[in-house]
Amino acid sequence: MTERPVLLVTGGSRGIGAATCILAARRGYDVAVNYQGNAEAAAEVVASCGRAGAKAVALQGDMASEADILRVFSEARTALGPLTAVVNNAAITGKSSPLAQADAAAIRACIDLNVTGAILVAREAARALIANAGARNRAIVNISSIAAGLGSPDEYVWYAASKAAVDSLTIGLAKELAPAGIRVNAVAPGMTETDIHALSTGEPGRVARIAPSIPLKRAAQPEEIAEAVLFALSEAASYMVGSIVRVGGGR
Repeated sequence: MTERPVLLVTGGSRGIGAATCILAARRGYDVAVNYQGNAEAAAEVVASCGRAGAKAVALQGDMASEADILRVFSEARTALGPLTAVVNNAAITGKSSPLAQADAAAIRACIDLNVTGAILVAREAARALIANAGARNRAIVNISSIAAGLGSPDEYVWYAASKAAVDSLTIGLAKELAPAGIRVNAVAPGMTETDIHALSTGEPGRVARIAPSIPLKRAAQPEEIAEAVLFALSEAASYMVGSIVRVGGGR
């Protein structure tokens, strides 16, 4: 029996992260589901992965904390074996507002998680995948956003800036790791129907407000973004390195 590849998804308990975990389980991965605070939601994702035939585990940890990042990677390896793939997804926006009205603490929290945390997760992913040199199809997918190119004026330009940093991280790390046979790419979602709009931006009606301006006239479902992530992880994307794949409905 072929050994299943092992995937760690940060921020895997809800939204795009949860959809990615479940689809990965269906595509043959065992899955480590990282979450920060919602243990019940993470347990539901683990159960869904189990029903798909995967071995899965929920791992609590704040991806803005280096100590938590190190522990989560260690626990994932102990529970499931050496990692073959990582989806670097955990992120927040902070409350929506023009920059002139933004709170400095909220900006710092966003940058701590979306930039510093994402870089540290990518570092640990690089270490883990380099160490697992015998595995096939080692890959990292960073979750960016089309906000990096749009700027998110009057909403959260600091979040857009954080995702532009993720794009640069992707390009640089891809060039570093490609000689070792490790592929690094990013998926940049557009407007997606998740609870981030209520929980992080503070605007539950944001999807309805913006959907008419999207050429497809609707937001994405998390499963549609997960499909792009799983493609980037797959051997079908074997020559895709340092790419930033926009999944934005035309925006």
